[in-house]
Amino acid sequence: MAVSRLTGSNKPNEQKLSEYECGFPAFEDPRSQFDVRFYLVAILFIIFDLEAAFLYPWAVSVFSIGWTAWISMMIFIGELALGLVYAWKKGALDWE
Repeated sequence: MAVSRLTGSNKPNEQKLSEYECGFPAFEDPRSQFDVRFYLVAILFIIFDLEAAFLYPWAVSVFSIGWTAWISMMIFIGELALGLVYAWKKGALDWE
């Protein structure tokens, strides 16, 4: 990388420094801020996606692990359901 840096040409111009997406010049400022609700929805998605990742191995082995594992998984699902209800009541899922 150092040899390439020393021997390569470095001729920046306006076209090389411009944003380029999907074959077209950028339509908007590339550093525009996103609405906070996008991040909130993304965080909620990650939480419930991880729930599915924990739920799948449990569902595969539910008959061999016994009642204690079943009860602990129901507590886990209940806590996540309470979190979803809380987010819903607080308006985190409303898009106005």
